Amino acid sequence: MSGGAAQERSLDGRVVVIAGAGGSLGPHVARALAAAGATLALADREPERLEGLEAADSRAVDLLDPGAAEAWARELEEKLGRVDAVVHLVGGWRGGTPLAEAPLEDWDFLNDLLVRTVQHTSCAFFGALTRSGRGRFVLMSAKQAVAPSNDNAAYAAAKAAAEAWVYALADGFAKDGGGATANVIAINALVTPEMRQAEPDKAFKTFTDAADIGEAIRFLISDSGAKMNGQRLALHG
Repeated sequence: MSGGAAQERSLDGRVVVIAGAGGSLGPHVARALAAAGATLALADREPERLEGLEAADSRAVDLLDPGAAEAWARELEEKLGRVDAVVHLVGGWRGGTPLAEAPLEDWDFLNDLLVRTVQHTSCAFFGALTRSGRGRFVLMSAKQAVAPSNDNAAYAAAKAAAEAWVYALADGFAKDGGGATANVIAINALVTPEMRQAEPDKAFKTFTDAADIGEAIRFLISDSGAKMNGQRLALHG
């Protein structure tokens, strides 16, 4: 088998969970990982957003409910025999108002969406990932987590908190010694083929292509990414 062919099927035999699979990035990542051989389990708060995506398991999961997250992890491991990777794509944004004027309700919303969901998902799947022998946890994050602006404080703080949680998760995996890893991919902004088609004259200079993100995730959850743990892969300028 050539090197290119090996890369294309680098996820053969792996069961990969995608949280937030129905968002703008999710379908592109799902197709990329499926093309690399992964067996997919997809979840979103709104199940209709998963329509048209092929997967071994697709369902609605409320990741703000720790019991629902735990049941999801347990049922997937029972149904599919194992869980080898969790890709956390749950996202959202509020901002644009100077810090001193921004409603603190924005923090409550973003803390739930960007931090609580990561906490519940990582705790629910910790056991399955350590049992895998090649477990992987990947969080999609943002440049703003390390470069906050006055009009984006709540979003930046929530992203930073989520990243810190994942680095602590990576430390736990390292101490467990089972070969699991946890890493972060950060971008400034996402561009999809649909966005380019809708605005063909826009340069999207500070944006990261969905295809490049999918390839970065594929690398991190493959054997090639086994030595990366607790790292931040910055796909932005």
